[in-house]
Amino acid sequence: MQTAPSRALAPATSVDGHLRTVPGRPYPLGATWDGVGVNFALYSAHAEAVELVLFESADDPAPAASLWLRERTGPVWHGFVPGLRPGQLYGYRVHGPYDPERGHRFNPNKVLLDPYARAIGRPLRWDDSLFGYVIGEDDLSFSHADSAPFAPLGAVIESGFEWGADRPPKVPWEDTVIYETHVKGLTMTHPDVPEALRGTYLGVSSEPVVEHLKALGVTTVQLLPVHAKLQDRHLVERGLANYWGYNTLSFFAAEPEYAASGPVVAARDFKMMVRALHEAGLEVVIDVVYNHTCEGSEQGPTLSWRGVDNLAYYKTSPDDTRYYMDYTGTGNTLDAGNPHVLQQVMDSLRYWTTEMHVDGFRFDLASVLARELYDVNMLASFFQIIQQDPVLNQVKLIAEPWDVGPGGYQVGSFPWQWTEWNGRYRDVARQFWAGDPGHRGELATRFTGSSDLYERSGRRPFASINFVTAHDGFTLEDLVSYERKHNEANGEDNRDGHEPNHSTNSGIEGPTDDPDVLARRERLKRAIAGTLILSQGVPMLLGGDELSKTQGGNNNAYAQDNEVNYYDWDLDAREAEFLDFVRDALAFREAHPLFRRREFLTSEPDAEGVKGAFWWHPAGHEMTGDDWGDEDLHGFGLLLRGDRIDEVDARGRPRTDDTLLVVFNRGGGAVDVALPTAEAGDPAGWVAAAPFDEAVTAPPEGGRFAPGGVATVGPNALAVLRAVEA
Repeated sequence: MQTAPSRALAPATSVDGHLRTVPGRPYPLGATWDGVGVNFALYSAHAEAVELVLFESADDPAPAASLWLRERTGPVWHGFVPGLRPGQLYGYRVHGPYDPERGHRFNPNKVLLDPYARAIGRPLRWDDSLFGYVIGEDDLSFSHADSAPFAPLGAVIESGFEWGADRPPKVPWEDTVIYETHVKGLTMTHPDVPEALRGTYLGVSSEPVVEHLKALGVTTVQLLPVHAKLQDRHLVERGLANYWGYNTLSFFAAEPEYAASGPVVAARDFKMMVRALHEAGLEVVIDVVYNHTCEGSEQGPTLSWRGVDNLAYYKTSPDDTRYYMDYTGTGNTLDAGNPHVLQQVMDSLRYWTTEMHVDGFRFDLASVLARELYDVNMLASFFQIIQQDPVLNQVKLIAEPWDVGPGGYQVGSFPWQWTEWNGRYRDVARQFWAGDPGHRGELATRFTGSSDLYERSGRRPFASINFVTAHDGFTLEDLVSYERKHNEANGEDNRDGHEPNHSTNSGIEGPTDDPDVLARRERLKRAIAGTLILSQGVPMLLGGDELSKTQGGNNNAYAQDNEVNYYDWDLDAREAEFLDFVRDALAFREAHPLFRRREFLTSEPDAEGVKGAFWWHPAGHEMTGDDWGDEDLHGFGLLLRGDRIDEVDARGRPRTDDTLLVVFNRGGGAVDVALPTAEAGDPAGWVAAAPFDEAVTAPPEGGRFAPGGVATVGPNALAVLRAVEA
């Protein structure tokens, strides 16, 4: 064990010789300006002494002043510095034992970012001095190099903001349509966004982007991580970047790269974006990463939590506390079982809800937060605190319900207030439309809301966040254009990225001018997008899919801060037609409450002996158990009686709709479908419903199919037919 020698500093002085500390308060944690000065409070249970270091500018290699935080209340070190103002740059040096084999990694030679910093005042510049040990030696060695010239610094901010009449849109879950996107990718190449705003928060809320989102028909913008991130050293040295942002440097500071007005005011720009999106009726959900930090394994840098109190913040191995438990695949796991770490997570969530006005959160690798010790426990303190919190239990909570540890796949297991990314939906939708045999039955279950996962625990269909594509994986265009991943640009010899992809190249790998292949791809794209949009539950679209965005077959484009990830707004005729289809399909969903049910569909007859929903065989009868196992059956349908919804709207009025027949044909040839008669309420006929009518061959003269007539649905297609009353 090595204990770093304490440096006997005199009472700190500034350039003008008047800087001093008074006791201050232990809460709130972080740096808080009150108009007179700044209160600093830092949690560290095992520290022996804490220095506050102040920098006059981001260019200074050394602090202008250092102050001891002499007050300690419980595990919190604190002090108030009169006269400091917003914009002040600061960090900490934390003294204590350097004993990695016992979990302690204190090193006062390292300037540390406040875990509660509200803004990043100076970005990190990579240097060996940022590591607590000597590079070239193992992590038991001790580095005496001073990291002050290179360390990231926090900045004191003024939290005031004129929100005006801002109100959360509070879109009901059953009406929600999520658009997953990236601040930079969405705006970087948009020709109508002012150049100074491209790639920024203000670009997201600019008029042309908002107009696109509104015209598309989405309700909720889900942003990839906007917490301040670290650019990995190995990526920087290879000329790449951590584009996605799942590498958190601060749970409170907005990513400064996306600020149009400078890093210290990133929070203000973010608030301006939220206010503008709310004015347009759009919700804002942010992707949050509370499962790990950017400091990586024991061989990573000492930037913040590790140097503040390694043993308290991280989940270490019970067999050897020198090493971390890694349930995240990143080298470390935050210890949500520590109440002070849990407090940091909750403080962060409340900050982004109350101060930044976000409408919800998507939790990356959320199963980690249920590991108080080492097993996943859905009764963990984190979930109990969320449930009773009067602020957080009112926002949208979305779990990525898995991690990389044992027992981490928890789809269907989260508490009732939560919705989940339904990975089983993604997989079967891909498998079915890629032509893999044997998936009709599960597709039917997923399309109708995944009752097998959610109904028994009292959850609703909207507990299922349905998706086919997301930031991690192929885009929709690539899903029908590539059978293999092509990640060579990532510099890892194509070893990275998820497999299998359950994709198809539709006949030719990658780009082609073959009209038959292109036509097949467009039919599949419409079928996949239509399936997603019409499924019970909450559809999540990957931003850019509506523009037929391609990543050239890269299914792990996390390191590509370039045109691979930026949206291409210059659409050709084919791409423009698909955009129109997605807009029309979302409008169709909005117009038909049959696809926005709050209760699960049932094939049980009602009191009048009528079934409101059942699966339809193309031969003209209800599907049987044997039919689901018929591998020669490529087409089938779902009949939905709009007069049998048995639900009311928000004002208590009965919800009614047309009677609709959704037909799936995953086959290389057309399928003839005998249309229902009495089962559909004895309609006067049937018409193909736009925008899903292109999949149906031309009806007889007059545009109507006769009751009991036959409609032909083309190959690799999804069609919708509407019953016409007499």
